[in-house]
Amino acid sequence: METATIAAAPQHMRALELANRVRLARADLKRRIATGEQSAAEIIVTCPWEATTMSVADLLMSQRRWGRTRCRKFLMSIPISENKTIGSMTERQRETLAALLTAKMARPGSYEDVLVHQGGFARLAGARI
Repeated sequence: METATIAAAPQHMRALELANRVRLARADLKRRIATGEQSAAEIIVTCPWEATTMSVADLLMSQRRWGRTRCRKFLMSIPISENKTIGSMTERQRETLAALLTAKMARPGSYEDVLVHQGGFARLAGARI
């Protein structure tokens, strides 16, 4: 009696499969943000699995009319690097960033008020508003 053994897929194939799954999920996420189905603020607060290792700048630039310049100017007002991943942000950073985005979308130029009212981490870090 012989037993058949099924060899697991090689590690590089499993890694490629995971990378493709993440890439497709992120593309769908960016598409939903661009069409307005979901907001970037909602994604930052909920932090779904596909956004965990996504950079803040990549998420912000997926919004309609947000390019690199607008993203940099926005992130310069708060002490968050463009390359910081969503999953590595603290709960306080996520809530403050989401509040700033929501305020900016509701009334451009009003997000400075949110920092003061939220007791924002930017003010605590000594950043200029």
